[in-house]
Amino acid sequence: MARYSRLRRIQRLDPERDYQEIYRLSAEYEFPWEVTRALELALFRTYAVPSIGGLLDRTGEFTDRGQKRYDDTVVLLYETTRDGGMDSTQGRAAVRRMNKIHGRYPISNDDFLYVLSTFVVVPVRWISKYGWRPYSRHEVRATVNNFRHMGRLMGLKGVPRTYEEFSSLMDDYERKHYAYSEPNRRVAEATIAIFQGWFPRFARPLARQGVLAMTDAPLRQALGLGSAPRAMEVAADRGLRARALLVRLMPARPEFLPKRPRPRTYPGGYTLGELGPAWACEHAARAH
Repeated sequence: MARYSRLRRIQRLDPERDYQEIYRLSAEYEFPWEVTRALELALFRTYAVPSIGGLLDRTGEFTDRGQKRYDDTVVLLYETTRDGGMDSTQGRAAVRRMNKIHGRYPISNDDFLYVLSTFVVVPVRWISKYGWRPYSRHEVRATVNNFRHMGRLMGLKGVPRTYEEFSSLMDDYERKHYAYSEPNRRVAEATIAIFQGWFPRFARPLARQGVLAMTDAPLRQALGLGSAPRAMEVAADRGLRARALLVRLMPARPEFLPKRPRPRTYPGGYTLGELGPAWACEHAARAH
């Protein structure tokens, strides 16, 4: 497939009507690596809000079962994107599962909106900086509409209507609510440990520095983290830009090879009933 032919296909779709298909094509084929990295960073940012970091710390999901918590998040997001998106059978089931898990905890509408805004804004900013091509206006609008739809299915009130509104919400929320707390730090350190576990032992200190190089000073301060050496920040930035140039020269990802998660927790596959905290899994098992 010619490198830009899928973009031309995306441009023929309507982001007000076909937003789930546009988002799927971008996330699974055009920018699979970039979207994954950006969503990881988006989730990491949310820990710096004490009401969110504190809740995640109290559940113990990241500190006690970090890899499973990470995998469950990735899988649930994937299930809402693939093959018909949130309006398909598996998409509706994934949203119900997500709502059931969230419904157990006292999460404010404002915190939910902030997390939703990071899923919109962080990937758009990341791809604008490190994507192999610019993110098109169709794709930005489709991303907005995709997560607006998710917000509706989650029963959220006051979901932003435009990318600019999502961007303002995220930036304003971080300015007002970022603050250091020990629970924030514990959840952040547990997440960094997950990332480090994907590398050989000798490379883990470098992996930690790589994570820190992708963060900004207000985020690090609220999480109680140090900064990466300046040389690492420069190397990470240049490395990501070089990767974008290399990917631009590669053939397009064929559509028989979608980007599917490969969760370490479920090497033999998973069911929705296995996703989530222990109490949710036990409830699903009893229901069957």
